[in-house]
Amino acid sequence: MAAAPVWSVDPRTGNPREQVAVEATAEEVDRAVRAAHAVRASLADRTVRAAFLRTAAELLTAAGEHIIEAADAETALGPARLTGELARTAAQLKAFAEVVDEGAFLDIHIDHEDATRTPPWPDLRRYKIPLGVVAVYAASNFPLAFSVPGGDTASALAAGCPVVVKAHPDHPATSELCASVLRRAAVRVGLPEDVLVLVHGFEAGIELIRHPLVAAAGFTGSVRGGRALFDAAGARPTPIPFHGELGSLNPVVVTEAAAAERGEQIGAGLAGSMTMGSGQFCTKPGFVLAPAGESGDRLLKSLTDAVSDTEAGALLDHRMRDAFVAGVRERAELPDVQAPVTPGAGGEHTVAAGFLTVPAHLLTADGPHDALLEECFGPVTVVARYASADEITAVLSRLPGNLTATLQTATDGADADASALLAALTPLAGRIIVNGWPTGVAVAPAQHHGGPYPATTSTSTSVGATAIERWLRPVTYQTTPEALLPPELREDNPLNLPRRVDGRRA
Repeated sequence: MAAAPVWSVDPRTGNPREQVAVEATAEEVDRAVRAAHAVRASLADRTVRAAFLRTAAELLTAAGEHIIEAADAETALGPARLTGELARTAAQLKAFAEVVDEGAFLDIHIDHEDATRTPPWPDLRRYKIPLGVVAVYAASNFPLAFSVPGGDTASALAAGCPVVVKAHPDHPATSELCASVLRRAAVRVGLPEDVLVLVHGFEAGIELIRHPLVAAAGFTGSVRGGRALFDAAGARPTPIPFHGELGSLNPVVVTEAAAAERGEQIGAGLAGSMTMGSGQFCTKPGFVLAPAGESGDRLLKSLTDAVSDTEAGALLDHRMRDAFVAGVRERAELPDVQAPVTPGAGGEHTVAAGFLTVPAHLLTADGPHDALLEECFGPVTVVARYASADEITAVLSRLPGNLTATLQTATDGADADASALLAALTPLAGRIIVNGWPTGVAVAPAQHHGGPYPATTSTSTSVGATAIERWLRPVTYQTTPEALLPPELREDNPLNLPRRVDGRRA
C-alpha cells in the first residue's frame, strides 16, 4: 500500500495547495525515534545546547518572511499575528538558552557526611538529568510557538533531550520549513541534525507514543485526542510522563461593583479577548458570570456592539469550522438561551463571532444546559447572568479545570466580594487574572500555563522557564568518590553552578 500523501490546505478556500510529504509508516517512526535516541549524548554539553537554541532563534528570524508566508497560507491567521508569534518563538528559544546557561534547573543539592545527625547523613549529591527522547505533538492554533520550534521542543532540547515532532496536519509545510531550520541550526553548532526529527500522520502519532525509546511526551490539542494519547502513555509496559494541554473554558467572573464601575469597558475588553485569533486561543474566555440588572445590561450592550463589528473569519480548517457551527447551533437551541449576536457560519469558508446568554440558575445543577460549561473552539462565549453570590459559587463548583480564571472587580479596592471570589477561582485554574484578560501568555520565569484536568494532564507548565522540569528526573549519588562524580556535583564546583550545600544556598 502506498504511503498516504500529506497535503497543505488553504483554510480560506478548503482547496489543497501542495503535497508536502507522506505519512510516516511504523518502520519510519521507529527509524526516526532510533535516530534521535542515538544522538542524545551529543546534547550533554550545556554550552553547545545554549548555542544551538540561540542559533535556532537567529535562523528562524532570518527565514521569517518564508515561514510567515507558509504559515498564513495554511492557517489564515494573518501576517501580523504570525509575525508576533515568530518573534515570541525566537524569544522563547533565547530564554531557554539563558536557563541552560544559568544552570539552576539542575537543582543541585549537596549534603556532606554528618555523623551527628539523627539518623546520620552519608555524603549525598543530587541533580537532575534528561529523560531521553521526547515526543512533541504540535498544536493547530499556534503553528510556531506551540509547534515544531515551540515551547515543548525548546524546553526539551534545553533539558538535553532529543525531540521527535509529530507535525499537525493543518500546517505541514510550515512544519517542514521550521524543522529544516532547526536541523540546520544544530549542524551549525556541531550537533547532529537528528537531535530534532519530524514525522507526519495520525498513525505515526500513535506509533510514536508507544515506541519503547520515547521517554516522555508533550501535547497541545483536543480533550479527545489528548486523552487517547495520555491513556496510551500510561498503558505502555513502561509508562511515561505525558504532559498534555487538552482544553479550557477560562471562566470570567464580573462582580456587581465592577460592572457598575466600568461595565462598558469590560464588555469591550471581553469582545476583544474572545474574538482574538477568531476565538482560537487556548486561553479564550469562553464562559462569563455577569450580574443581572442594569449594570450587567450595560456590559452586554457594549459586548453586543463590539462583537457585531467583528468581521467573519476563517478557522484553521473546515473540520473545526463545521464543529463550531454545529456546536453553537446546539447551544443556542437550548431552552432560555438567547443570542444577542448569533454565532455561526459567516460564509462558505468563514465563521461569524457571537455570544449566548443564559440565566445562571439553570447551570447550578446537572441538566440540559451542561453543554454551556464545555469549551466551544471558535469566536463565541457564554454569558451567564447571576442574581446572587450563591449562584456564582454554585456554578463555579461545577466547572472543570482550566488554564486561566479571571476576576473583574472594582478598581478602588472596595469590592466586598473580591476576596471570596478569588478564593473560589483559585482551585479552578493555573493562572488567575484580576482586572485583565487571559489571552496572551507571557514567556516569563513566573509564568504558569497549565491547570487542573482537563486543562492539563500534569501539574507542570508548558510556558516559562520551569517548563524544562517536565523533561528531567532527579538522581542522587551517595558516598561516591570525587573522580566518579559528574562535574556538576564535584566539590570544587568546576562549572560554577548554583547549588545548595548542607541545606544552604552556596
